[in-house]
Amino acid sequence: MSKIEVDEIVNQTGDNDSGIDLSTNDQVKIKTANTNHVVIDSAGNMGLGTTSVDNIGAANRVLEINGAGLSPWIHFTNNTSGTGVNDGTLIGTEGVDTYILNRESGTTRFHTANTERMRIDSSGNVLFGGTTAVPSGSVGGSAFEPAGDNRMILSLGCTTTSNRNVATFRNSNNLVGTINVSGSSTGFNTSSDYRLKENVVTDWDATTRLKQLKPSRFNFKTDKDTTVDGFLAHEVSSIVPEAITGEKDAVDADGNPEYQGIDQSKLVALLVKTIQELEARITALEGK
Repeated sequence: MSKIEVDEIVNQTGDNDSGIDLSTNDQVKIKTANTNHVVIDSAGNMGLGTTSVDNIGAANRVLEINGAGLSPWIHFTNNTSGTGVNDGTLIGTEGVDTYILNRESGTTRFHTANTERMRIDSSGNVLFGGTTAVPSGSVGGSAFEPAGDNRMILSLGCTTTSNRNVATFRNSNNLVGTINVSGSSTGFNTSSDYRLKENVVTDWDATTRLKQLKPSRFNFKTDKDTTVDGFLAHEVSSIVPEAITGEKDAVDADGNPEYQGIDQSKLVALLVKTIQELEARITALEGK
């Protein structure tokens, strides 16, 4: 059997600083202008723009691209996309940021178990579990759409008309709420199972508290032509505190306002209890 053994640089005649460098055992380097640009080590790891490859565990194979003072990129093109600098797809880094750039008017898709799980379509919609933005005529999955006039921000859908959760909300106490859809309605639900509660009482004075509320009419400063009915959050906070988020006159570290919010559905129990108390008084008066 014939063999060729080389322990130096294989290069073009007269070019002493470019070629294939075999001078290190179990390592192949490709250099130009006396600089290593490609290295393959004994484990099969390949590095571009580096002189060594840090193997991530003995069982792994690594392709390391080191831009040094520049930004490393991988550019994918084909005959459909075109092969120019502004064609195809780029994956790379700049500083500490990572980029996936699809320069074509197509979709970017993400798969697991050989099944598509998420895609970003050519309009900028982010779809989960579906392949077409829900408002375009398809159902199933979720869609985040770019903000703009008459454009939705979030669309949630499912492929059945039976009762189904399209969103669930959890914290360290497990499930705390859902957005639920059926054939023709949507429910916004917070946890209310009796097994989650204790110290339950039904004999309490709702009317006195209700009379402390101050329903008002007003317009928001950013919508001067629309008058609405509602409440001022800080006036409700001491009466139905669970309905209010935030603190009165709060500001952030830069002095910008952190506005209070209200969940008016939290007032329903107070309203129902007051009606029951009034009904009992009316019944008592009618019995005299």
